[in-house]
Amino acid sequence: MKKFFKILGIIILAVVLIAAIVPYAFQSQIQESVKRYLNSNLNAKVDFSDVNLSFFRSFPRAQVDVYDLIITNQAPFEGETLATANSVSFNMSIKELFKNTEEEAMVVNSITVDEALLTLKIDANGNENFDIVKPQDSTKPAKNFAFDIKQYEINNSALNYLDQTTGFQMQVTELDHTGRARITSEISQLDTESKANLSLEIDSTSYLENTKVRLSALIDMDLDEQKYTFLENTGYINQLPLEFEGYFQQLEDSQEMDIAFKNPESSFKSFLGILPEAYSKNFDKVETTGDFVMNGRIYGENSEARIPNIDIQVNSNNASFKYPNLPKSVSDIIIDMQILNSTGNVDDTYVNLETFNFRIDQDQFRSSAVIRELNKNMKVNAQIEGTVNLANISKAYPIEMDQQLSGILKGNINTNFDMDAVENNAYQRINSSGNVTIRDMVFSAPSMPQPVQINSADMVLSPAGNVSLNNFKGQTGKSDFSASGTINNLIGFILSDKGLQGNFNLNSSNIHIDDFMDSSSKEVSSGEKSTGQSAGTEPMKIPDFLNCNINISAQNVHYDNLVLNDVKGTVVIRDQQASLQNVTSTLFDGILALKGDVSTQTDIPVFNIDLAADSFSLSKSFNNLELLQQLAPIANALNGKLNTTISLSGSLNEEFSPNLQSLRGSAFAELLTTAIDPQKSPVLNQLGGALNFIDFSKLDLKDLKANLDFSDGLVRVKPFNFKYQDIEIVVSGNHSFDNNMEYTAIFNVPAKYLGSEVNRLIGKINDNEVNKIVIPVAAKITGSFSSPKVTTDLSSGVANLTKQLIEIEKQKLLNSGRDKITELLGGIAKPKSPVQTKEVDSTSKDSTVPVIKTPSIIKNDTVITKKVDEKLKDVLGGLIKKRKETKPETPPEKTPDSIN
Repeated sequence: MKKFFKILGIIILAVVLIAAIVPYAFQSQIQESVKRYLNSNLNAKVDFSDVNLSFFRSFPRAQVDVYDLIITNQAPFEGETLATANSVSFNMSIKELFKNTEEEAMVVNSITVDEALLTLKIDANGNENFDIVKPQDSTKPAKNFAFDIKQYEINNSALNYLDQTTGFQMQVTELDHTGRARITSEISQLDTESKANLSLEIDSTSYLENTKVRLSALIDMDLDEQKYTFLENTGYINQLPLEFEGYFQQLEDSQEMDIAFKNPESSFKSFLGILPEAYSKNFDKVETTGDFVMNGRIYGENSEARIPNIDIQVNSNNASFKYPNLPKSVSDIIIDMQILNSTGNVDDTYVNLETFNFRIDQDQFRSSAVIRELNKNMKVNAQIEGTVNLANISKAYPIEMDQQLSGILKGNINTNFDMDAVENNAYQRINSSGNVTIRDMVFSAPSMPQPVQINSADMVLSPAGNVSLNNFKGQTGKSDFSASGTINNLIGFILSDKGLQGNFNLNSSNIHIDDFMDSSSKEVSSGEKSTGQSAGTEPMKIPDFLNCNINISAQNVHYDNLVLNDVKGTVVIRDQQASLQNVTSTLFDGILALKGDVSTQTDIPVFNIDLAADSFSLSKSFNNLELLQQLAPIANALNGKLNTTISLSGSLNEEFSPNLQSLRGSAFAELLTTAIDPQKSPVLNQLGGALNFIDFSKLDLKDLKANLDFSDGLVRVKPFNFKYQDIEIVVSGNHSFDNNMEYTAIFNVPAKYLGSEVNRLIGKINDNEVNKIVIPVAAKITGSFSSPKVTTDLSSGVANLTKQLIEIEKQKLLNSGRDKITELLGGIAKPKSPVQTKEVDSTSKDSTVPVIKTPSIIKNDTVITKKVDEKLKDVLGGLIKKRKETKPETPPEKTPDSIN
């Protein structure tokens, strides 16, 4: 016996080892076989990362797991993904692995699919991306197949379906589906349990949005006739139960159906159950009265030529409901609605909301509407009348509002329009009339820095669909505003994605820009300049739905530490961009004019602005405008008036102020009456110390004009001129926004300002031309505006000028001696004849020394010639003799530099 058990143990161990080893030994072959089988039978590319075969997980059956399955379409959906799955598991008898799939079908006992995404699509030409099974060869006999599925599961999966021919879209998410079936070539039944979130959209109109649905269904399937009959079925839309029966049959080119449904309960509580669960808390404890009945039938043929007939009825009479722990109830509820189509023509489907009335406290609301051509150019005829106290909505219905909402809304509106007219602004086809009034409305939202209060608003609807805003008064924070104007497309704004179009006149006594900015956007770390959007901060945005012109008149606009007075102009808002046109204001005792654009289309807002200032106070503008402090830091030492034009562009930071490092542009400045306080400018102090002949407090900068441009954080100042007394000054250079500078100032200084030695030489020369000598003195200014470094070439300039003046004096003395000799010689040689003349020999080395020439007409006058010769000898002899008499015995050396 011991030997038997020993042999049995060895056999069992061998079987276990074989079961463990075989899957690994043949895994690659299995993987390639599965890929080859699938790709040979499908018009699609099938791929997966791995296939795992196990004999232990479902022993005595085998389990095949396919991981990271991807099915990719071929033309006409080339490259599009049809299906993905995290894993697909097949459970089957081990013998099924050894079948020849070319001869007989494989029997699978169970299938489990995890985290699948299936995308089904019908394009505009009617091509189906899910038609991927290759057609069978008609010359070969059809294969028998059998699935003996005891259980199948689809876990945490999703389905997207899009039919471009009809505009129908369906999304199924969080799908969990289990079922059991017995399927053969002749008989089959499917028993299923499903739950998911369902969204339905037809021609851009949403009918269900992430609605929870459940279904328990037993379906009899006649596969030969392709007919599916609902035997026992109960479904739920949110918490509304529905029972349905009937059949669906696939014909050759169409479908035939006859499906009827109804809600098994007639209580009004059934209606509340269809609402999203987020809005139906404490549903079981809701007190209701009245009835609610919904039943319908969808029957007939569905093909390219027609749709099934539709007859759906929804009715409720004198109903009411009250939620626990809420003070208000909703009563006098009447609902009478039909969805009908009796012809099979899709355009003949219509919704007739005969009555929809309710009352909260004493506020009665009544409405009715007929909506036709749902799938084409939808036509609407509606009437709305009543009063709604907005604050009572949350007191009667358990809606969690993330915004404050209160106020009284009254309306009496009749409207008749089609959606094509709304979308194309064909106002002549929009026929509306009536009026709407708002009183004491307050609303807020997390994105709004302050609640907005509308004290009063009166609107009148015109037949062309326009709305006249006759009265509008409100406030937010410390800002007040009143408005009037016209809304061109209120219906289009409400019913479609069109922006709100209109023209408005906006008046205010005080507007504080901070009231319209999210406080979180102004939280910048202490001592840190903001250069862009901080992480986690939502930038301020111009609403994308605004498409309007606003004429503004405001007494005071407060922006940061600035107060703009008497602001007037026009703001045009389009596509998240505000264009300023002819905006003027008084600021810093002058006039400010603005034009340009501010855009929030991108993540970081950008701007492009032209600014003109007329007669600005220099001191006030410098102390309050960071931009001016950066463009002209030296202006803090100036008092007076300024005219300037600035063109600039760049980005805006969290505070909606310019990011200085992004600025690009140019500026022109003109100084009017000015006074200077050098003590306020270290630069002027340094220059005053280096150039003591200039008193910078007495500079006259009136009518000074300067041009500059700036980009990449650098301000470049083009050369500009001004004067101090008779000293002309030229300044140019650049500085950065981080306070580093590199400037050159050229002072064209008359020689008389350059010291006593220079003035003594000028006095000895005593020449008007010499008195006009000007020497350029260059001052290099570097460092920062708070700690400047000034260097000049003044000392070398004075030394060079002194040498020049000494040379001039020497030359003047030499020229003076030569002139006397020339004059003397000229007197001796002067002929008595009037034809005698004096010429300057152009070939003389020194053109300042004249050479006497005798005219040819007196060459034969030997008497005169002789007298001249004698006279010349007497003069020269006398000069030479005199020089010898005065000549010292040891004459001192004399250099040109010793001449005084």
